Amino acid sequence: MTPLRISRNESTITGMLNAVIVGATSGIGRALADVLVAEGYRVGATGRRDALLREVADAYPGRVVMQAMDLREPEAAMTALERLIAKLGGMDVLVIAAGIGARNPELDFGPEARVAAVNVVGFMAMATAGYHYFARHGGHLVGISSVAALRGSRWSPSYSASKAFMRNYLEALRARARHDRLPITVTEILPGFVATPMTEGQQGMFWVADTRTAAAQILAAIKAKRRRAYITRRWGLVAWLLRHLPDWALERL
Repeated sequence: MTPLRISRNESTITGMLNAVIVGATSGIGRALADVLVAEGYRVGATGRRDALLREVADAYPGRVVMQAMDLREPEAAMTALERLIAKLGGMDVLVIAAGIGARNPELDFGPEARVAAVNVVGFMAMATAGYHYFARHGGHLVGISSVAALRGSRWSPSYSASKAFMRNYLEALRARARHDRLPITVTEILPGFVATPMTEGQQGMFWVADTRTAAAQILAAIKAKRRRAYITRRWGLVAWLLRHLPDWALERL
């Protein structure tokens, strides 16, 4: 797949910023679409399910442009992203919010591979496409990782490992952009527990944020061009504890 080569950026003409949300049909991505529209952005919404995408677009006529996309097919997803940017007339912010998780007590390969296909390969497809576009036009790349990225989880090895991949990949892109003096801002978002369909039914959750609160804090991080933001903010304390937790204690969790 060649780098995105859309040349026109309508936002520079209208003064309205364009944000693309990969994974805008549910959870944090859906709430972020609401918050960004309220902030004055035009939003490009992606997702696998056409009916849910249409709900987002119908809620904001003229403010949301939709494009179906499946990160399990990375080459096709990159082409779909290019189409969406063309529909918007440019892209100022790309938020990669899509991701899946799976508790896999038997450690079967199939569920592990499905998580890696979306959270690693699919994420990388969007991140590289966004990076190439922003290298030409400038912009802000935002990836939603997780506090789970900080240590391996025996309950869901693929999820914590894939989120760690996201974290390191975003850090690498930030360093690359800085070294090459490119006009790219890279922000890593690390949520703790957020009430989404993916966390429904999980036991032992605490400090659970609703999606609206999480989206508002993500928007604040985008506006401040933060390198890293914990969602909600007090999860920064948990992150510090996880980084310093001895292995023997981690193995008992």
